[in-house]
Amino acid sequence: MVDDLKIIPLPAFNDNYIWLLHRGDSAVVVDPGDEGPVLAYLEEHRLTLTAILVTHHHGDHIGGINNLLAHREVPVFGPADEAIATLSHPLADGDRVDLPEIGVSFEVIAVPGHTRGHIAYYGRNIHSCGVLFCGDTLFACGCGRIFEGTAEQMWHSLSRLAALPGDTRAYCAHEYTQANIRFALAVEPDNRDLQTRAAAVEKLRAADQPTVPMILSDELATNPFLRWNAPTVIAAASRFSGETLEEPVKVFTAIREWKNKF
Repeated sequence: MVDDLKIIPLPAFNDNYIWLLHRGDSAVVVDPGDEGPVLAYLEEHRLTLTAILVTHHHGDHIGGINNLLAHREVPVFGPADEAIATLSHPLADGDRVDLPEIGVSFEVIAVPGHTRGHIAYYGRNIHSCGVLFCGDTLFACGCGRIFEGTAEQMWHSLSRLAALPGDTRAYCAHEYTQANIRFALAVEPDNRDLQTRAAAVEKLRAADQPTVPMILSDELATNPFLRWNAPTVIAAASRFSGETLEEPVKVFTAIREWKNKF
């Protein structure tokens, strides 16, 4: 159990989060699209970068890697199925990433859909629970757009994440929660858990605080992209599509298409 591990959100661009993990004087970063916030934090806190983790190839997730490597040569872990020139340790589903400098290990979960080779990193027994770095696959009350994969792939990927323990803390890469909740309320306006969450998120954002990480059990109760078996979501998806939907993947597909137009 790693109780003194710190996980810090570094805001970047308009709404990105670069996640920095540190223990002692060692640090690891996840999806550094911009080197500036990373280098500033490392210098301020006198930390040494020891590894970089990447979930997928989009520029706002890898754009800072070259300049970070210019400051210090470290291993770069990321998806084997994507063209990332700076990758030194290509990863596939089921691989394990050991980071001894910060005392944690991660299991690699393939989650294609947003991109063809997107991966997530899942660590057990960190902060007395599990932690998940899910990139742009799962968002707080939302999910990523389907750019390179299929709706069926994304549904399967989200199904794998939904099966993780309910106390898992999920660290996504964007602050999209308020917009996602507005859509979720259009799908399930009478969901009391969602209404409560909406109020809590409004307070956090009013105070300029992050709304992530999110707890997986909260996502299962409020995120329409994980609630393909909920009667209210099935009914809403059927109304949107104009046909009676029963298969979970078709319900998910309709909700994703609705969000694209929302």
